[in-house]
Amino acid sequence: MNVLEMDNIKKSFGSKVVLKDITLKVKKGEVVSIIGPSGSGKSTLLRCATFLEHIDNGEISYTGKKIVTSNAGSAVYPHKKELQQACSNFGLVFQNFNLFPHFSVMKNISDAPVVIQKRNKEEVYKEVRELLKKVGIEDKENAYPCELSGGQQQRVAIARALALKPKMLYFDEPTSALDPEITAEILRVLKSLAAEKMTMVIVTHEIDFARAVSDRVVFMDGGIIIEEGKPEDVIDNPGNERTKAFLKKLHI
Repeated sequence: MNVLEMDNIKKSFGSKVVLKDITLKVKKGEVVSIIGPSGSGKSTLLRCATFLEHIDNGEISYTGKKIVTSNAGSAVYPHKKELQQACSNFGLVFQNFNLFPHFSVMKNISDAPVVIQKRNKEEVYKEVRELLKKVGIEDKENAYPCELSGGQQQRVAIARALALKPKMLYFDEPTSALDPEITAEILRVLKSLAAEKMTMVIVTHEIDFARAVSDRVVFMDGGIIIEEGKPEDVIDNPGNERTKAFLKKLHI
């Protein structure tokens, strides 16, 4: 079953075309890494998939249900309530963490499940403590974001996304703001999620990580998907000259 289907996605900002005609499908339990040069449209694609940006044309479905449809060359979005329901399918981890500075770690993670999903507070707190253990910061539930390192904040952001029990997770450059040692810690967390068959789409510049953890690698450039396939094909034996040139620049 496909958790996500994006068909013929087009997106422009003014006269600048950012996504030209993207079709992407993600199966349940699959880890897809999206790589490519800056300005290739990777983050915009994620923002469109999570409804933070409106597409100009195309269709977006979650678990077989069409959320965004196409009519007469334009994208049609549902009412706010239906869109909010669709958002429960996924969690999104930003590269700059986006934690609430005036909330403790516990409140940052538990707030949405309790307030939005109307779940039992004690039950949620118990689950949050398990998630904090899972991401390796069980001793930080009463800390505030300003008291945490960048890597710890990123792990809180991952726990917060998992607390909503989404069907899939999106990561936008999850390690770009972190130093190499902390990057390794975050990659370990993502690898453990991959081992548990969490469906994930990861925009990353960490090519070794993409090779190690992905079921599929997508190479984007100039607003289109140039090449996609198994990591050993796309990264180690690319068929397209643009992919080869990109990886050569990174000394892969």
